[in-house]
Amino acid sequence: MSLIPEVLNRHLLEAYPDNVCYVSIGQSDGYTQVSPRGSIHVYDQDTLAYWDRGAGTIFDTVRNGTKVTVFFRNAALGARGGSGLLPAGGAARFYGIAEIHAEDGEVREKVWNGMIEVERERDPEKKGRAVLPRLERAEQLNHRPLSEIG
Repeated sequence: MSLIPEVLNRHLLEAYPDNVCYVSIGQSDGYTQVSPRGSIHVYDQDTLAYWDRGAGTIFDTVRNGTKVTVFFRNAALGARGGSGLLPAGGAARFYGIAEIHAEDGEVREKVWNGMIEVERERDPEKKGRAVLPRLERAEQLNHRPLSEIG
């Protein structure tokens, strides 16, 4: 069974700018670094993807094998006044292990082409890298598996 229900693919891709996804990682000092990423999209139903343009703590810290959490919230998908697709607050959490693709290749190109145009415009020389959080779990805000909604 897939971890990401297909019904969420479009919502994740189109989250920016109103419902931008946040990427978080643990740091060596014990704090968590949280950063918005407008390029988040579904790579396959068990993997997210984002483009990291090359500046900041997330870029400097994420390596192959780094644990990554992605948080998505869209109140219009919640049960209170929304569609009810994500009944627990319109939120989803994704937990995965990073896989980095910094060199030209099929995976990097697929991530580049899969993200929204505004994100490609922010790195016209393609200096960034593709990051694939290979998911171990995906859940609603109430800790129930996302697979229950699809």
